[in-house]
Amino acid sequence: MSTTPWYRDGRLHFGAGIENTFVPQERPGERAIDEYALTEHYERWSDDLDLASSVDAEFLRWGIPWHVVSPERGRWDWSWTDRVLDGFAARGIRPIVDLLHYGTPTWIEGEFAHPDYASFVAEYAARAAERYRDLATDYTPVNEPMLHALFSGEYAYWPPYRQGPAGLVEISTAIARGFVETQRAVAEVLGERATFVHVDASMRYAGDIDAPEHRETAERYRHQAFLVEDLVTGAVGTDHPLLPLLRAHGTSDDTLAWFAENSVQPDVMGVNYYPRHSTELFESGIHHSGGFADPRPTRDDGVEGLAEMLRTYAARYGAPVMLAETCVTDDVATRLRWLDDSVAAVQGLRADGLDVVGYTWWPLFDMYEWTYRHSDEPRSAHLLTMGLHDLVETETGLARRRNPVADRFAEYASRGAR
Repeated sequence: MSTTPWYRDGRLHFGAGIENTFVPQERPGERAIDEYALTEHYERWSDDLDLASSVDAEFLRWGIPWHVVSPERGRWDWSWTDRVLDGFAARGIRPIVDLLHYGTPTWIEGEFAHPDYASFVAEYAARAAERYRDLATDYTPVNEPMLHALFSGEYAYWPPYRQGPAGLVEISTAIARGFVETQRAVAEVLGERATFVHVDASMRYAGDIDAPEHRETAERYRHQAFLVEDLVTGAVGTDHPLLPLLRAHGTSDDTLAWFAENSVQPDVMGVNYYPRHSTELFESGIHHSGGFADPRPTRDDGVEGLAEMLRTYAARYGAPVMLAETCVTDDVATRLRWLDDSVAAVQGLRADGLDVVGYTWWPLFDMYEWTYRHSDEPRSAHLLTMGLHDLVETETGLARRRNPVADRFAEYASRGAR
């Protein structure tokens, strides 16, 4: 058996993902969102893994529902995840496990702002790594940590509902500390067998970014897109552009020294890129918060934006990169065009010498938009048609219907396996 890590074998690895956003907290006007419940993955997990096999996916980005395995402090229930990870092994699919995909269990008061959040998430990570040490060695400590920080820390959209730059700094540093402790906990269990796939959302800013009313904000946004990853990798030094912001909002020199001394690195840097959403536009004379409820307009920069983001992350963090999520939400013909164009772009980057090791279509089957949380409409009103398989409402629940995007993806995946 080869001891070469999968990301060092020279191939382009094709996989998919199952949407695993979990924000289980509720309050008036906001209902819990659990994508596994919405898509019926809890009941249909075995069939869903068969879907991954059917498209020749080598890996599947998939998350442990922390709020399910830890429903109360000190109580653990791994029964469902035991079955699913055994299912991965039975089918020969590599799980890349998301340990945190937006939400915490409801018993953590204040969520990321709880003073013991880092120790809570580290304990959970260590227990998961130990329990599945023979089934999973690839981990994403936090999926899209900067979106976590924005939604929970700047936009007051998700718990703990902090707002503005002060909230952003508080939640960014808290998530970053938990990120570090998570990776260290998994590494302590698995040693050199562990592979860490860091994953963040690519954020590009264009338009009237030099307009007087936008210049300062746009400059901050360009740098803060990398803030959590910079913190966890120990890259926030005396010359970091956001150091004044961090210090102005309570980040001490001792905190920054802790990150420098305890830095963790990605084995693979995952980049999530959605052509219709990853480039936000500033417009002269118009204010948009950039929050989910008040978004700036976007521009589709297609494969040009994709190539820029992959090159940027590779250069910034010095690790192999993978396209960790991509798709367009549209009809089948449009999805097929993006699949063809994005695969060609990735292959072109590889031919130019960029170390791109993975391609991920997200998701394996359709999902439901996060607006479900703030709505009283049925899930069907929030369906996003973006998967390799369609979700179809039937009398017995959600059927999965293979569409031509799955067939095309399988062609690419089977070629990549050779």
